[in-house]
Order: sequence, then C-alpha cells, then structure tokens
Amino acid sequence: MQNRTRVIVLLVAVLVLGAVGTGAVLYAADRTAERDRAQAGGPVVNPGKVSLQVPGSGRQLLFRSMAWGPHRDEITTVPADRPDGPRTASGVQCLRFHAAAGTGICLQAQHGALEDTYRAVVLDDHLHELRSFPAAGIPTRSRVSPSGHLVAWTVFVSGDSYAGTNFSTRSSIVDVRDWNLRENLEDFTVIKDGHPYQAHDINIWGVTFADDNTFYATVATGGQTHLARGDLAARTLTTLHDNVECPSLSPDGTRIAYKKRVPGLPADSPWRLYVLDLGTMTETATAEQRNIDDQALWSDNGTLLYALPGDYGADLWTVPADGSGSARLVTKAAVAPAYLG
Repeated sequence: MQNRTRVIVLLVAVLVLGAVGTGAVLYAADRTAERDRAQAGGPVVNPGKVSLQVPGSGRQLLFRSMAWGPHRDEITTVPADRPDGPRTASGVQCLRFHAAAGTGICLQAQHGALEDTYRAVVLDDHLHELRSFPAAGIPTRSRVSPSGHLVAWTVFVSGDSYAGTNFSTRSSIVDVRDWNLRENLEDFTVIKDGHPYQAHDINIWGVTFADDNTFYATVATGGQTHLARGDLAARTLTTLHDNVECPSLSPDGTRIAYKKRVPGLPADSPWRLYVLDLGTMTETATAEQRNIDDQALWSDNGTLLYALPGDYGADLWTVPADGSGSARLVTKAAVAPAYLG
C-alpha cells in the first residue's frame, strides 16, 4: 500500500510539473507573438528601402525601432524634421547601430539553443554585410568615423551595466579600407598624468572619432573614469579629464558630451548629461535632470540626442548642449540613432 501511495504521488508530481512546463512554454510563445503584433497607438512602421547614402530628399534620422510588431529591432528611417512620422523599416535587425558617410556598424545577436552569441557587422550604403567579426560579449556602444573609414564597438565581456564596478568591457576598432582590426584597445599604451600607466583593471569603452587617426574614449582604472584621447598610429590613449563616461565629440570637434557621475545620486542611477569644452576644460551641465545611461549623439553643434527608458524599451530625447532650455521628447520606441545628411 505504501509503495502504491508513492507511485501515485510521483505520478501527480510529474503531471503537475508537466502542466507548469507546458504553461511556461505557451506563455513564452504568447509573449513572442505579442511582440510581433503592432500595438494600437504605436508608431507606424512599413517595410521599404533604407540606404546610408546622403538622401536627396532631406536629412534623415535612422535608429533601431523598438515598437512592437513585425519590424521590432529593425533599423528604420524617418525624415529628421518629422521624427514621429511613419517609419521605413530595412529588414536589418541590430542591437546597436551607427552610420556615417555610407558605412554602418550593426551589433547583432545570434540566438543559439543554449546561449546567445554576438557579432559586429560592417554594412555598406545599402545595408548589405561587408564583413563581420565575433563580438566577445553583450553589445553596448558603436560608432563610425565621419569619413566612414573606421568603425568601433564596445561589448560587456562580463556584467551588463556600467552602474557598478563588477564588469569588464572590450572595445575594438576596424579600418574598413584594409580590414585592419585593433581587437582590444586595452593593448594600447595608456598615458596618465603624463606618464605611461599600467594596471590590471583597465577598461576602455565608448569610442567617438575626430578623424581617421584621433578618437576619444573612456578609460577606467582604480575606481575612476577618465576621458582619453586616442592615437591609432601611435597606439596610445592619453588621459585628459576625470569623471567622463561614454564621450561623444561635437561635429566641430570642440566639445565632448558625456555622462558624469554626480555625488549624492543613487548608486543605480548616478549619471547626468554634461558637456566639456576641450579648449578650456570647462564643464556645463545640461538641463536634462534624469539619469542618462547612453552615449549621446550630436544632432548639430548645439543639440544632443539620447535615449531614456520608455514604454517600448527606450525613447529618444533632445536637449540643448549649452545648459539652456529643457529636455524634449523626439520620438518613442527608438534607440541607437544616426543622422544622414
């Protein structure tokens, strides 16, 4: 009798676990199907042709669309002066994206049975793949030089947030003219306080280009972050200013927009958006008072564009770079922007 009871209990347990497993699978499938259905009131997205050539019809804004529906995560384009208008979807999915001068960089996930892998894909002006490189971790930042000759990307090798200290990044730069890959910028010589500097905890992220040799990036070491000027030919990174993360160089090359850790803010939301004048090293706080965990993009020499959390995952906002005005919503359900023209 006792054995029979045990068998019954075992059968009931198996049935319960089977029901739970089936329910979980059905729930996941329903959620996936929901993501593929356009939501009422969301952005209008239509498939079409997307090009990285300078448009004759006016300036364009490209970004990864976060709107639920069949084109979620695809690179889409809208007229820059009508960012809330209907979007044209390219069919190319990216987690991170940037483009300039007919060259694009697309950081993609490849979903496997046990785990995801990632790759950095260089795109031509028709968004066709030119070459891809394995990425060592979760994509987080990407940039193309103004000439379109250099592309850069940063991934989390471990961890998935800049807020704490328990993470490791890897930043790479490739020259699309000869495919010369600098796989890990940590191999460059760091010059700190005027002297060569070595440490086991160096992390580098958030590349932004001045030209085809000079770039800027964040160098972190000893619990501190620094703005560094990079020299590709010399393979050096020279620190210039403290407490700078995810720098973004203005089109005229005179200022850096960046996120700065402000004392007294919560540990999980410590950043505010600042601008640094490279000539005077004067810092200006922007009017954006919310936490910024993004590499801002310059819309022009006076305006910044950046992502904040939103109902669909992220929205794009803008604010003047000189500290005046106020933050303003540009478009919902969008991240990783780039301007053409």
